[in-house]
Amino acid sequence: MKRDIIKIDEEKCIGCGDCIPGFPEGALQIIDKKAKLVSDLFCDGLGACIGTCPQDAIEIIQREAEPYDENNIMENIIKEGPNVIKAHLKHLNEHNQIDYLNQAINFLKDKNIEVPDYKSEKTYSCGCPGSLERDLTHISTQDDKNIDLAGELRNWPVQLQLLNPNAPYLKNSHLLIAADCAPFAYANFHKKFLKDKILIILCPKLDEKIEQYVDKLAEIFSKQNIKSISIVHMEVPCCSGIEVIVQKALKKAQKNIIIKDYTISINGEII
Repeated sequence: MKRDIIKIDEEKCIGCGDCIPGFPEGALQIIDKKAKLVSDLFCDGLGACIGTCPQDAIEIIQREAEPYDENNIMENIIKEGPNVIKAHLKHLNEHNQIDYLNQAINFLKDKNIEVPDYKSEKTYSCGCPGSLERDLTHISTQDDKNIDLAGELRNWPVQLQLLNPNAPYLKNSHLLIAADCAPFAYANFHKKFLKDKILIILCPKLDEKIEQYVDKLAEIFSKQNIKSISIVHMEVPCCSGIEVIVQKALKKAQKNIIIKDYTISINGEII
């Protein structure tokens, strides 16, 4: 499977930082006065940073995807020096990639390289903590007397454009793939559809990355041993495109997973 990923020309890069606000996954950071891709794992290949580099130092290239291997990544990371090593470890920690973090630390120890203090401060290099990956399964609001209903959200982010296909909470999960509007139209969305599921939302009409959505879902279906898929969309014709996207992704991943499809009316009822 081929994937898009950014490539940085360090000779052109002047370290201005204009690319950082457009990079929602936080994989791009300014280190030692140069833009650095801290982790291939979190580069979504959307190209949000393209067009914000005044030196034209960043481009999107397409290459064959290889299984993510933390040891191979660390081989390249250590060549970039201690600051990049620290940024990589901090990035894995902040994105709750504990298995990969432990692999990276063990790699450094095996190479007799000092493990830097990556927990000293918490930073969001992308400038937007709203896209920071979080596993929310350990959080329960049922004992909070100040709310009427307990939420069932188990993951963050939820937008497919921001979702990391390698997120650990996707493994062996039951997916709920919903149209952006559905949770607002159906009042009991959390209890009826979301309980014990991992949420992914998208809009097949307004989003522009449909083919990349197919590729990203196919990667999830291939890697994460998905147990079931539920789709919730609105009754408007364009919204049925979600099922088309999911079916294409399943075909590409060569997976056969039963889909439960629910349609919500404009009046907020299940059809």
